Amino acid sequence: MRCPYCGSDDTQVKDSRPSEDNTSIRRRRVCSVCGGRFTTFERIQLRELTVLKKSGRRVPFDRDKLMRSVQVALRKRPVDPDRIERMVNGVVRQLESSGESEITAEQIGVLVMEGLKGLDDVAYVRFASVYRNFREAKDFSAVLHELSTQDGVEDEPR
Repeated sequence: MRCPYCGSDDTQVKDSRPSEDNTSIRRRRVCSVCGGRFTTFERIQLRELTVLKKSGRRVPFDRDKLMRSVQVALRKRPVDPDRIERMVNGVVRQLESSGESEITAEQIGVLVMEGLKGLDDVAYVRFASVYRNFREAKDFSAVLHELSTQDGVEDEPR
C-alpha cells in the first residue's frame, strides 16, 4: 500500500480488525520512510460492475462515488454514519448479487432511493430531486405527497 504522505511503497500493517458490520477489514498502517500513520479498508468485491449511463457511456462502478452522493443527500441530517455505511453496503451487495455485470444508472438510483426512504425523508427528497431531475415546485410536491401517503398520513385539506 502506497503511503498517502510521501508516496513510499514501504508500509507495514500494525493492526487489522473487521469493521463493525463485518463487511470490510480495517487496517492501521505505518510508513517506514516518513513514519506517517493511516487507515485502509479492504472490502470483498464479488464481480466487476459496469454502469451504463443514460448517455450510453459505460463506466466502472465506483462505490466511493455512490457513498459521496448519499452523503450529499444526508448532509446536515441526524443519521448515524454506521447506518449510512450499512445502507450503501446493502445497495452494493444487491447490485453485485443481481447476476449482471452491467447495471444501469437507473437501477442504482432506484436502490438508493429505497434505502434513503428508510433512513431519512429529507435526504430521500433531496436525492429524488437530482435523480428525477426536478424542474418545478410541483415535482417536489408530488414526491412529498407520495411519501405522506406511504406513511399512511394523508395531507389535510387547506
